[in-house]
Amino acid sequence: VQLVESGGELVQAGDSLKLSCSGSGQPFSELVMAWFRQAPGKEREFVATISKAGSTTNYGDSVKGRFTISRDNARNTVYLQMTNLKPGDTAVYYCAAELSESLILTTADDYGFWGQGTQVIVSP
Repeated sequence: VQLVESGGELVQAGDSLKLSCSGSGQPFSELVMAWFRQAPGKEREFVATISKAGSTTNYGDSVKGRFTISRDNARNTVYLQMTNLKPGDTAVYYCAAELSESLILTTADDYGFWGQGTQVIVSP
């Protein structure tokens, strides 16, 4: 599975931004998908996950109510809509995928396929 993220950029606090992750190499509808992020000097953090059909989602506590994960299996793409961005959201955002019988997965170790990351910088 190959994953390519896009959409990261420099924004101001309070702005919105939408990240995309396109997948190939495996039927997209068979993949549990997620977003993680990693800030400098910090461990990789779970952001959001979505089930294969898109009916179930789960979010990290720090982004609940501000971020929304969605997917379009016809376009082989998963999205992360981010609103009310804060400087603490500054990080490299990674897309992750896994073939799994589980509905959703929230731990980085659960995922075997990763994108290269896209940088999001939120200025005060």
